[in-house]
Amino acid sequence: MNCIIVDDDPLSRKIIEGFIEKTDALNLIGSFENPLNSFQIFEKEEPVDLIFLDVEMPEMTGLEFLNTLDSPPMIIIVSGQEKYALEAYEYDVIDYLLKPLALPRFYKSINKAQKRFQEKESISKYPEEIFIKKKNSTLVRLRYDDILWVEALENYVTVNTFQEKFTIHFTMKAIENKLPSGNFKRVHRSYIVNIKRIERIEDNNVIIKANNSTKVIPIGKSYRDNLMNDLNLISR
Repeated sequence: MNCIIVDDDPLSRKIIEGFIEKTDALNLIGSFENPLNSFQIFEKEEPVDLIFLDVEMPEMTGLEFLNTLDSPPMIIIVSGQEKYALEAYEYDVIDYLLKPLALPRFYKSINKAQKRFQEKESISKYPEEIFIKKKNSTLVRLRYDDILWVEALENYVTVNTFQEKFTIHFTMKAIENKLPSGNFKRVHRSYIVNIKRIERIEDNNVIIKANNSTKVIPIGKSYRDNLMNDLNLISR
């Protein structure tokens, strides 16, 4: 991932640069003491995938800087103040790191960024739809957004949509590989859910709203941590 640093604190920039050097997944292409100097990097052909961004800076704050970007890349906030965290997460930031930085906590943020980066790449490789073959050999086109959940049924799976459900001779593993991982998550050995269609999570259940009813889907113990890590979660 190509990354840049925007931070007016020279020591902070030096520490982050050192951490980046130790991280194979990152390629530092720019380090700037203020947002105004960083705009030039976005005019180059090399894309910026990730920004390590301070909040309190003269002339333009980090959050003001984000407002100037039409399609901001992934953001990891690096700040000495905790008070901006809630506002920062409104910008869908990957993580919020408090100074002084520690390498283990830095690596945790990079793991989150890598997951998001891989999901974006995965989605770009997939079309927005899939064709399902019915029993009479008719092919039905389904948009990913219309799929609510997939459920295992012995040697078959059922693909549940708003309008109807389709039973096909497929394994869960095979259909999991057909669906974009950025949109669909295995939450149980018998269930795959469309993350966009999750209304809420209660205890160990995912609640999906389907028209005028709801579907309660259990979360398997071995799948829970992976699901929670992939959700855009704000917690105290």
